Amino acid sequence: MLPSPETAKLPTQTKPPVVLLHGFIDNRSVFVLLRRNLAQHGRHQVESLNYSPLTCDIRTAAELLGRHIEGICERTGSKQVDVVGHSLGGLIARYYVQRLGGDLRVRTLVTLGTPHSGTRVVPLANAHPIVRQMRPGSPILEELARPAPGCRTHFVSFWSDLDHLMDPLETACIDHPDLLAQNVRVSGVGHLALPVHPAVATGIRQALDATRPGAAAVPQSDGMTVA
Repeated sequence: MLPSPETAKLPTQTKPPVVLLHGFIDNRSVFVLLRRNLAQHGRHQVESLNYSPLTCDIRTAAELLGRHIEGICERTGSKQVDVVGHSLGGLIARYYVQRLGGDLRVRTLVTLGTPHSGTRVVPLANAHPIVRQMRPGSPILEELARPAPGCRTHFVSFWSDLDHLMDPLETACIDHPDLLAQNVRVSGVGHLALPVHPAVATGIRQALDATRPGAAAVPQSDGMTVA
């Protein structure tokens, strides 16, 4: 039986490079298992980027991400990339896509436990300027709430009912009228485990392999609910 158009997958040779962007308290080593999972399923152009913990502004980090992506496209000959961002990494990537014209380059952006509407949790590094930008009502988050007509990137946001760094939990969902976004609830997975959990890795891969942004990119499965 031939697959339906909604479930058809991209041929391996047409899959764009994948860029992985870690969170505030991590580095690119957090993506070792995800890189392996993606490589086993035909994603051989995967780059994990490090950004300095001294980075004090999401805007600046987003500009640097944009330059990295331009370099990746130049090296690989690809016109677009897919991006997976954990926590703050997802917010940096979203700012690049939504405010710096990155929707031309980013086909799909997957976020994992990203405080899209801001989190009230106060981490140990609360005094850090970039942490303050993740609070509800910050100027950065107000920018991301502004209209974004014609944004071409497809967003998939994974959020967990056990993510103690997201307060409220639903802040890790994307709720914006101009963005094509799918929110995926994951049960029983903590914030730091999102990039390494096997079921989440499968969901990420399915999201990246979906051929049509409007199609159900991540099928519902045990422990996951698609919204």
